[in-house]
Order: sequence, then structure tokens, then C-alpha cells
Amino acid sequence: MRSWQEPARSPLPGRLASLEIFDTMSGSRQALPVQGEASLYVCGITPYDATHMGHAATYLTFDLLGRAWRDAGVTVRYVQNVTDVDDPLLERAERDGVDWRELAASQTDLFRADMEALRVLPPQHYIGAVEAIEWIVPEVERLVAEGLAYSVPGGDIYFDAMAASSGRSDAFSLSLLTGAWWPVLLSEAWWLGQVSGLSEAEMLPLFAERGGDPDREGKRNPLDPLLWRTAREGEPHWPGGSLGAGRPGWHIECTVISRRFLPAPFTVQGGGSDLIFPHHEMSAGHAWGLSGKQMASYYAHTGMVGLDGEKMSKSKGNLVLVSALRAAGVEPAAIRLAVLANHYRSDWFWTDELLSNAQERLQSWRTALQTVQAETALPLLAELRAALGNDLDAPAALLALDRWAAASRQAKQHSASDAELVRRAVDSLLGVSL
Repeated sequence: MRSWQEPARSPLPGRLASLEIFDTMSGSRQALPVQGEASLYVCGITPYDATHMGHAATYLTFDLLGRAWRDAGVTVRYVQNVTDVDDPLLERAERDGVDWRELAASQTDLFRADMEALRVLPPQHYIGAVEAIEWIVPEVERLVAEGLAYSVPGGDIYFDAMAASSGRSDAFSLSLLTGAWWPVLLSEAWWLGQVSGLSEAEMLPLFAERGGDPDREGKRNPLDPLLWRTAREGEPHWPGGSLGAGRPGWHIECTVISRRFLPAPFTVQGGGSDLIFPHHEMSAGHAWGLSGKQMASYYAHTGMVGLDGEKMSKSKGNLVLVSALRAAGVEPAAIRLAVLANHYRSDWFWTDELLSNAQERLQSWRTALQTVQAETALPLLAELRAALGNDLDAPAALLALDRWAAASRQAKQHSASDAELVRRAVDSLLGVSL
């Protein structure tokens, strides 16, 4: 599957010297590499309502990470998937009376156009679930052969999460304490709850809410996730070797795609906070079961986005779409600034006021470029780098630019070279064209 066109980035003097990000798995900030190579996997869309503001917040966050890494001189390997066959997509296609493949293709095209408009750096590998099926089948067969997966009545294949957790006694031991599994690590390992930090009691309602089937007959554990769904009448399916015809579960898709194109472990797994459990938890379990290695070194997650004080969701029908804003004449740079005004880990609401403030801020910066005081660009560049290095603190970067703009409007003489450097810095680090 093709990615989208990469926006031009402006070269800058110096480089970002340090970069920390909050790691969900450890619950603390961790230093990321600022030299050599780094690798990033961000979970992509299920293409039936693209691109809503929650999507935009996630992909702009990891665009900032990619820009910060590149500014430090790091070579970035970036992979993103598209879940172009899944129950929600099929249900939407049936509801709307369209072919599911046409719906997936049209919404993926729309997503690409939105990403280009927002000047998001593209992944080197943009992979659809359908094109990954031929890679997924043998990996599921391996899990079955190694006793880490099993079939239930009807033929569906499930991952045995507890076998993967406890089946490697040489790596670690587990004890059960107050309803939660607490690991005693002897070496690197995976256990159920490692990524999310949730107890089984906390996992169960989320599992049911987010695509799991805890009550499925024949499962060994209610939390075991689906690996392979055998063919049903009227549903798309593909050859599955010894598994029989069918289609893959959600979590194994990202495991297999990331393992194919990235090192083990890769540096950062990214996505929305609603993916922490079960998606990232189970994907990590699959990776451990297949390789005995961690899937990712660090996990970074974005907050949830609402609309005017309410949860924004497809089911509520209150999505704010980037394409709709663009069609209404809203400049993509303003959309980008409205999103970046919120720290990526916070939950926030999209409002008309937020967009209006972003438009005013954009115009303020452009006006300030007309009278730029000499020797102000390099200090501003240092502030922008410090903000991004501090857990991708985009709001702090925007406030630094606001202070610079206010001072520039008072300048008596104009420095064209400083103005050009500010323009390049905002373009390269924040992805905003002035």
C-alpha cells in the first residue's frame, strides 16, 4: 500500500540534544536515543470514518516525535498499518450499502490527503492488513504449534495469554496477589498486564468494550484474544493454511507487520490511550510468544479528544473531520496549531474557540515575521528544541513563539536572516508553514 508524499523540511543550525517521553509501560519518563537509529510503529486507522480529530491528534503527536528525532540527526524507521478488514468496517459498509473494499479504499485515500495537508511525515512502510495476511498465517500456525494458541468449537484460533505469560519459567515467575499478577523478572519477558499495568478485574470490562469476546464458549481464559477468525458465510476470507480459510484478528496484524519491517524490540510503539489495552498489551504478548523478545522498548499514548464537553465517537455521530474543516476553507496549518495547543497526553475537547485561537495565533506569527529583531531566532530555536525534548511539550513551544511574536512587533529594525531562520524552525520542528 502506498504512503503519502513527504513534505519538505528546512535545514536548521545545531541539533536537538536530548529527548524524553512518557513511557506507559514503566509509568515514567524515559530518554530516547538522539543519535544513530530509532524505530517507530504507530497503529493506523480502520478506514470507515477518516480523519477525525482523535486521529489527527495521534498522528500529529508522532509526527512531532519524528521531527524531533530527525532534528537530532537520528535515522528514523517508521511503520504504520491500516486495518482494512475488520468487523467495524464491514458493519459500516453493510449499513451504507457499499462494498467494504471500496469503503476502505476511499477512506484510506481521504486519510492520505488529510495527512499531506497537515504536513505529516509519512511512514516508509504503510501496510494494509489484507496485504499482510500471507505473513500472518504462518505466524499464527507457529503459535499453535508452540502451544501458545488453540482452537475453540467452530474453528476460531485464540492466543493463550496465560501460557505466554507463564510458559517461560526460565525468564520469570509469577505470583498472584490481591487479584493482580505481579512479575518477578529474572530477564526480559512479557506477562499479561505488563504494558497496561491493569489487574484482571480492570481488564475484563475494557476487553469486552474494545472488541474482545470474554464470554466466547471454549476459551481457556476470558481475556484470550482472537488470532484467526474462520470463514463465515457472507464475510471476506482468505486461505489460512492449516488454520482453514478466514481472516486475522486485530492484534496479530500489528505484531506481524512491525516484526517484518522493524527491529526487535523497536524503539517506540505509539497510538491513542484507548489502544493500551487490549491492543498494545496483546500485540506485545504475540511478539513475545513468537520471538521471546519485547515488541517495543517504550510505549507512548495520546489522550482522548471530545467535542464541546462530550466524548467524540463514531457511534455518537459527533466526529469533527479534518476533511470537513478543509472543505469549509479552514487552513490546515490552523488545524495543526489547534491540536498542538494541547499536550499530547491530556484529554481535551475540540471547540470553535480553540480553532479561532489557532487562526489568530497563526496570523500573529506571520505578522511578527515582518519586523524581526536581530539575534532573536537562535534563542527561540533553542526554546523550541527544549520544549519538544521535554516530553513533546508542544504547548510550551507555541507559547515561546507567542512571546517571540510579541517582542518582534516592538522591533525598530528588521532582520531578514532572523525572520528566515524562525520560518524554517517553525516549519521543520512544528510542521507549520509561515
